[in-house]
Amino acid sequence: MVESSCILSMAASPSSLAGGEKKHWWLTNKKMVERYVRDAKMLIATEEQRETVAALRLLEAALAISPRMEVALELKARCLLSLRRFKEVADMLQDYIPSLKMDSDEDSDNSSSQLSRERGKLLSGIVDSLGQNEPAFKCFSVSDLKKKVMSGLCKNVNKEGQWRYLVLGQACCHLGLMEDAMVLLQTGKRLATAAFRRESICWSDDSFSFNRFPLYGETPINNQQPSTPPKTESEKISQLLSHIKLLIHRKTAAMAALDAGLCSEAIRHFSKIVDGRRGAPQGFLAECYVHRASAYQSAGRIAEAIADCNRTLALNPSCIRALTVRAALFETIRCLPDSLHDLEHLKLLYNSILRDRKLPGPVWKRQNIQYMEIPGKLCSLAAKIQQLKQRVAAGETGNVDYYALIGLKRGCSRSELERAHLLLTLRHKPDKSSSFIDKCEFANDGDIDSISDRAKMSALLLYRLIKKGYTSVMGTILDDEVTEKDRKAVMQVQQAQEQCSTRVESIPVAISDTSNGSGTHRIENNAAITTPPTSVFQGIFCRDLTVVGNLLSQAGFNRPMPMKYEALSC
Repeated sequence: MVESSCILSMAASPSSLAGGEKKHWWLTNKKMVERYVRDAKMLIATEEQRETVAALRLLEAALAISPRMEVALELKARCLLSLRRFKEVADMLQDYIPSLKMDSDEDSDNSSSQLSRERGKLLSGIVDSLGQNEPAFKCFSVSDLKKKVMSGLCKNVNKEGQWRYLVLGQACCHLGLMEDAMVLLQTGKRLATAAFRRESICWSDDSFSFNRFPLYGETPINNQQPSTPPKTESEKISQLLSHIKLLIHRKTAAMAALDAGLCSEAIRHFSKIVDGRRGAPQGFLAECYVHRASAYQSAGRIAEAIADCNRTLALNPSCIRALTVRAALFETIRCLPDSLHDLEHLKLLYNSILRDRKLPGPVWKRQNIQYMEIPGKLCSLAAKIQQLKQRVAAGETGNVDYYALIGLKRGCSRSELERAHLLLTLRHKPDKSSSFIDKCEFANDGDIDSISDRAKMSALLLYRLIKKGYTSVMGTILDDEVTEKDRKAVMQVQQAQEQCSTRVESIPVAISDTSNGSGTHRIENNAAITTPPTSVFQGIFCRDLTVVGNLLSQAGFNRPMPMKYEALSC
């Protein structure tokens, strides 16, 4: 049978043969693609990871035959999303990411506006030469025409292409592109609502059925307990969208406070994001950590700022902003070798960007630096590295400002140091360094081990630096206490000597005493006074008493005493 068909086909004319072969090839591929898609749908319905991987292989085979098949594209995107391969979803649908479209539109607008200005100059010269008021033809922007055509096409395929916005929006959310995710999910919901409205207009009254809208709490026939229906895609999208809006609102408030100089307010808003009950994507958390590090730096909390930079670099080792901030922090506390290490790492990143002629990471990944700024920044970075090397060669490595690291002023007490050290050690323990990973939603689960290792290593270095600072500051405080104690002892001795000298000057002190009763010499108020002996006073007193007694016996008690004896008695 096969041989007869071959002979008949060879006997046919060349034109009919070619047409028959084309038709037979097209029909065969179409059936094959349809079979691949049908089998992939059956595998996806099982909701098992292994079956989803097999379905993805079938869909890739189908797309190799028919690259623009809409059903195969949608199923592939949903398989990648269920397998948490968000980066591949973004690479697959990157033309629909709003931020990339805006950048491309701005570039095209700039080029088209420049071209239109040049064409305007040429046309004005031609018009002036011809002496006409209006040109014979008008120039228009190709980018504007392309936008109008694409918008017209999008209006026709909104119903078919609405899955792109929903799937890509979820992928962008998990990749940390919150603004893009919000725009995409809102657009997908709007398109789905419009499609449902257009479809419902065509329904008749008899076609309406409750089967389209199942009631919650219905009791199934086989089971007696009420069943909880699974969440529909619309409900999941609504919950995800509300969470995205909350995160964007908090980040906007934190950035506004940081720009206004309200460091504590910015730290509070960023802490709500990174310490919230519900996790956040890896890229979004990295941005929040590096911005909170800037807020800590402005508030003078060096240790917390370094810890946030460590977390950012654990999540994203090529973050240029985190390396720059941490290098500045180490230079602030005069820890020059660590600052020099970060600047060298930053120099390697800049050189790799210039070598590859592109920024690190995929196209859709956000960067806080432009490619045109790299050469100038590289020159200033080389000068900074040279300056730090000269300072290290001059011997400034051991003069670290541990007071600024711990957050204390010079002359602080021992209790203040112990309290600050306790808080820092509890907050930056190496055992707790990877606790922030539990609040993080990773785009790729394979990176968790490497992220944890980087976080533990950087936290251990910071912990050792804090311990060294505590030992240094405590030694300084103990030396100050000993010095103060010696000073107080010296002051007490001086005060005692002064009091003793004052008492010596005010109290008489006997210098010599004659034992034979001839006399006693003493010094009083810096003057030498000679006093007669005690026996002289005793003789005079007895003589006077004798005289007074004789007079009283002769004259009596009521008679006046003569004046000469009154003077003698006195």
